[in-house]
Amino acid sequence: MSRGSQAQSGWRGAVLVAITYVYFLIFAQFAFLTRLAGQGVAGAHLKAVMGAMAAGGILLSLLAPRIDRWPSPALRLRAGLLGSAAAALLSLLPLNLPAAAAVAFFIGAGLGLLTVTLVTHLRLWTGDANPLLLVGLGTGSGYLICNIPALFTAPAEVQASVAALLCLAGAAIALLPTQPEAEETSQPQPSPLPFLQVLACFAALVWLDSAAFFIIQSTPALKAGTWQGALHLDCNGLLHLGAALLSAWLLSRRSLSFVLSAAFLALGGACLLLLDPNRVLLASLFYPIGVSLYSVALVAYPSLLAPAASLAQRGRQAGWIYAIAGWGGSALGIGMGQNLGYVPPLFVVAAGTVVLLPALLAFFLRRKRELAVIFTLFLAAYGLQRTLLREPSSPALSQVERGRQVYISEGCINCHSQFVRPNTPDVLMWGPVRSMEQIHLERPPLIGNRRQGPDLAEVGARRSPLWLKAHFYDPPEVSGASIMPTYAFLFDGRRGEDLVAYLATLKTPGAEALQASQRLWHPSPAALAQADADDGRLLFERHCATCHSNRGRTLNEWKASFKRQPPDLAVGPFFYLPPSGPPAIRAARLAQIAKFGVPGTDMPGHEYLSDNEIASLSLWLVQLAGQANHP
Repeated sequence: MSRGSQAQSGWRGAVLVAITYVYFLIFAQFAFLTRLAGQGVAGAHLKAVMGAMAAGGILLSLLAPRIDRWPSPALRLRAGLLGSAAAALLSLLPLNLPAAAAVAFFIGAGLGLLTVTLVTHLRLWTGDANPLLLVGLGTGSGYLICNIPALFTAPAEVQASVAALLCLAGAAIALLPTQPEAEETSQPQPSPLPFLQVLACFAALVWLDSAAFFIIQSTPALKAGTWQGALHLDCNGLLHLGAALLSAWLLSRRSLSFVLSAAFLALGGACLLLLDPNRVLLASLFYPIGVSLYSVALVAYPSLLAPAASLAQRGRQAGWIYAIAGWGGSALGIGMGQNLGYVPPLFVVAAGTVVLLPALLAFFLRRKRELAVIFTLFLAAYGLQRTLLREPSSPALSQVERGRQVYISEGCINCHSQFVRPNTPDVLMWGPVRSMEQIHLERPPLIGNRRQGPDLAEVGARRSPLWLKAHFYDPPEVSGASIMPTYAFLFDGRRGEDLVAYLATLKTPGAEALQASQRLWHPSPAALAQADADDGRLLFERHCATCHSNRGRTLNEWKASFKRQPPDLAVGPFFYLPPSGPPAIRAARLAQIAKFGVPGTDMPGHEYLSDNEIASLSLWLVQLAGQANHP
């Protein structure tokens, strides 16, 4: 085959590399996980399903070079592409746990067979004319396609369908004739590094990449600064493409060690920058550069950079790289992101030691005189980096400031506002109103973007610290069928107490005046006329019995912490009420207590109950009081 025809047919290699990356990134790492979440697969079940995917990937990565039934690389490649397409289509069906695990296994198996076969026999599809450039173009194009806003933000079903169609197109491309593959070929720039060292370098880089990816994807503040919005996605795609082409150029002119070192400096730097949310924009520049630099080398190494001479040796090395570095490193990185939520600086240093040590040793052997100067500069740079990235120490923050950080980090703003809307019923229920100047002084303002739960602007004046703590432990029990999840885990350390201390400060001097106006409130005459004692009894059981019954769960669990023991309203007497008087006066007082609580005690209000509900509840309580006082 002539050099011109080889170059023309070599574009198939770039297309196949791009298809493989799109399938792995947009489907296996995004769409499939979204589909699992939609089917209710989470927690330990999700880990089991992803473990099945890793098992399939590792198994077929190691078996792919040893499959004798399909001696043709093109046939094995088509099998991998068709299997991957089938797995993507199967993910569109309703999935229970066994079905999800089975589909995940086939996703991993298809990718294992596809990737190892492709990189082992890469020259079949790239030819010998600029193979590194084609690998760089394919890798960068794959990342670029994944960052197209319309595809990145598409529903999981659309992403899975696109991935399946691309794999089917790849299978058709693999049907085209290829040139004979030689057992020995000249390498563009053979790597002098021992194979185990290369394997360790790739494992360290994939580990960093996967940890950073999971942390960004799981942290709204970081994700907003990297992958949200068309501008961010377009920039990411172009950075990936440019870095991939740069990697191919560097591999052809420098060395594998140089490219892996550059990839680590970019990727490790991004992981350190992610420690500070204020530097997420800079991290979003380094992260795609580091990923694409090493990704091109990962694809090119077995066929184009390794000193291995035989196809069998290339295949075995590719299998171990993708099984250990690819699947193993990815699982370890995701586990680090799940368990820690950040990449420890010491781990970045350890990974840097693995990746940079060969290049540093070679440099120092040639530049012995500069050794002392470089070592000194390295220590100074590391010390400066620790100073810039050091998080504020705990003693520098008050308990209230720490609590505000907990409020932000736990996403309380997604369900609770801190904004009393002027000239609305908000003023009576949650007031008083704060000026916009006061709100703008906050850094950041926490006015919220929705109100699925009560407004918290004045919660410190309406709820006691004990009530807040008991509510965090068991919201439905304390707050009557609340949809809020438990936050008891916060009290395993000091974060729970910090959050309570912060919420207790949310009150303004105007709260006392508002409480005076609340004492003048009473249900509307229409609500009083429609009050139903049976409805009041149900409301009492739902909202009050947990504290005002001797069998109440909250009363018994927090008995020693109450400022004043809540009375058992089934036996009385009602110490909040006048000992005698017309039932209407007693009902009005009970209605005020039920609606707004008792300031200075642990008795909360039920501001969210309607006038009809308050009237029914107070009617039932009056009847209880009469029974208690006249046995």
